[in-house]
Amino acid sequence: MPATEPRIIPGMSHPTVAIVGAGSMGEILAEGLVRAGWETANLILVARREERAREVERLTAITTLLDPVEAITGRDVVVIAVKPKDVDFLLKQISDAVEPSQVVVTLAAGVPIAVFEDALEGIAVVRAMPNTPAAVDEGMTAFCGGTRVNGDSLALADMVLSAVGETIQLSEDLLDAVTAVSGTGPAYVFLLAEALTEAAIREGLPHHAAEKLVIQTLRGAGALLSVSDKSAFRLRAEVTSPGGTTAAAMHELEEGGFRALMETAVRAAAQRSEELGAAAMERAQEAPK
Repeated sequence: MPATEPRIIPGMSHPTVAIVGAGSMGEILAEGLVRAGWETANLILVARREERAREVERLTAITTLLDPVEAITGRDVVVIAVKPKDVDFLLKQISDAVEPSQVVVTLAAGVPIAVFEDALEGIAVVRAMPNTPAAVDEGMTAFCGGTRVNGDSLALADMVLSAVGETIQLSEDLLDAVTAVSGTGPAYVFLLAEALTEAAIREGLPHHAAEKLVIQTLRGAGALLSVSDKSAFRLRAEVTSPGGTTAAAMHELEEGGFRALMETAVRAAAQRSEELGAAAMERAQEAPK
């Protein structure tokens, strides 16, 4: 499906949001919602430790609680931003507190919608995979709805997710691949930046110059790719003059197995996402009803 624009329900204002999990992504989303126009009074966070709760509250000016049940009560959207291994325990805590009028949005990597639907009877569940560029409102989030969602619940979820970047609606069977590409993707870019900076320094450039050259080059190339009607292949070809410096560099990358390494890395990330999902399903099936 194509990238989606938030579908605003007529008369719908910003929904109230509880974010359960005050780790990196939970904090990023909360801060992004504030930048997007949410009042801090309409947001609430949940942390596991008192010291973390106070730290997040100081950084975001958003009330941060330790009790997830208290936090989600009366909120339109409940975002679950805990680690996959913590999902089962959290669902046991909140299963009796979630109301049919609420929408649950899970950011837990690899954990299937079925795990949430089994624990939260009659609740609309949306599974999403964001990434860390959401911190600068340049996130990429893929999402899919469960069996109980409708147009309105999807629109609420999309409104929250698109506050920090672009969104795309896909089927759930594609989310492991999404995790491996856009969810993990920023790390690939950061590793490229590290390696390119180190190579520049070995060529004699001072550290500050190497960093500036690399960062702006990656930023500019990404911006060009995002607005151009040309493919990445075509843009690369236009830079690669026969017999030139870029051609020499491309030859070394191809000979060194750059493409194969990238494919292997993406497959490894997708496989790990699949494993996390299988483990979550197994835990859910073993849990006492």
